[in-house]
This record gives sequence, structure tokens and C-alpha cells, in this order.
Amino acid sequence: METYTLRDGLTLPKVGFGTFRLNGAAGVQVIDSAIDRGYRLLDTAFNYENEGVVGEAVRRSRVPRSELVISSKLPGRHHAYHEAIATIEESLFRAGLDYYDLYLIHWPNPKEDHYVEAWQALIDAQKFGLVRSIGVSNFLPEHLDRLEKETGVLPVINQVELHPYFNQQAQREYNQAHGILTQDWSPLGRASEMLGNPTLKTIAARYHKNVGQLILRWELQLGTLPIPKSSTPSRQAGNLDLFDFEINAEDMATINGLSRPDGRLKDQDPAVYQEF
Repeated sequence: METYTLRDGLTLPKVGFGTFRLNGAAGVQVIDSAIDRGYRLLDTAFNYENEGVVGEAVRRSRVPRSELVISSKLPGRHHAYHEAIATIEESLFRAGLDYYDLYLIHWPNPKEDHYVEAWQALIDAQKFGLVRSIGVSNFLPEHLDRLEKETGVLPVINQVELHPYFNQQAQREYNQAHGILTQDWSPLGRASEMLGNPTLKTIAARYHKNVGQLILRWELQLGTLPIPKSSTPSRQAGNLDLFDFEINAEDMATINGLSRPDGRLKDQDPAVYQEF
């Protein structure tokens, strides 16, 4: 597995594992399977209501905790400073962990306008040893500029919606210019639709890969970190089989050409969208 090194020195594998909607004993089994197949970055969130599931999978795994990178996210309803600190602590209690490797603000919720306060809480949580690295999710350049202006600290990672129908070029360029790694949620979009895209199928066939592998490789060559999710062991393994081929410049351009301004899956524009 190839890796990225964040601005603060934390090393991340170039592909992570998403855990949204993985709950209960079945969820533990899926995550345990993913760890067995080589995933070392597990992405959860307070609002996924499965931090305990992730923690249980970590405890059952034969892989030492020190070799795993566990990430979670702060919900919008707890952006107030003291609530944010308590929520991070609660996240750790739920998971049965001593620390998170990475903790993010899930959404900026700009209408409520408490995200700077929440960011200060993450800065302090890092100082307290609750988390190793801190970042954000779904933050636009205007939100990131304000964090830097008011706290002097920029996130090391920004997790955003990114897939061939929405390639986030402007956001990626901003992140890169500011030393922020772009992480991709829904990296395969609506898989049932995107995996059948005829353009992507044609390109994938040239590389003797499936469409999912082509998309994930495209995202790696954009310099981003995708976090695909799959409950199927064979597909979990296939989603890591990305490092023995390279997409040429012409095919990269063709895939980028599929992006469109209205490409968001659920019209969740961080400028106005609120999630609590």
C-alpha cells in the first residue's frame, strides 16, 4: 500500500475504507474482513452511529491498533466549544479507544455559523491528546480561509464528495495550494449507475480492470484519497488492487470530462446545506 504524509507528519494509506451504514454484528464482520484484506484507514462518524462497531472490529482484529488509522467526525448539533470537546470524548468512549488518529468537522453548517468555534475545540482536543490529527469535511475555500484567519490553523485534510461526475477541480486545487489533502467520500458515486457508464467501461477494458478500479485509480492520480465501501470480500480486495497500472493522460482527460457543475449526488452544497 502506498501512502500520503500529511502536513503534520501523519502517514495515511492512499485508500481507506468507508463504514457508513455498517452497523451491528454484521457491520463488525464487514469491517473485520476489510482489515484482513489490507485496509488500514477506517472512516466513521458520530452520526453514523457505528463508532462502537468500528472499535469492536479493531479489538477483534489481529492487526495492532498502532498500525490502524481511525477517523471520526463531529456532528453539526455539537459545534459549540464545550459540546464539541464532550462529543469527541463520547466518540472515544463509544469506540473504546484512547485516541482517534484523525477527527473532522463533518459539515460547516454556515447558517448556524459555529464552525470556527468547533475548529478551536478540535485544535484543543489535539493538544489534550484526544486526537492526533485534525481536519474537516465538506468545507469550501471560504470556510477554510476563515479558519486560518481566525485561528491561525488550517486542517490537514478536507473530505469532500468526489467522483467522475463531480471531480472537484477548483476545491482540489485550493486544497493542494494550502497543504490540505483531499479525501473522497462516495468515490464511486452511485455505483449502480456509474459502474455501467459506457465511457468508463471502455476505458477500464483497455487496462484489464473493472470500472470501480478505474475510478479509484483515477482518484489516486488526481492526488486524492478515496474511501470506498464494500461488504463483499472480493470487491474489498479488488478496490485495493490499484497499484499495478497507470491511466494515461488522454484517458484521465476523458474521465475528467464526465464532471459537471450539477454532479453532486444529493445537491448537498456546503454553502447552504445543514446537517445536525
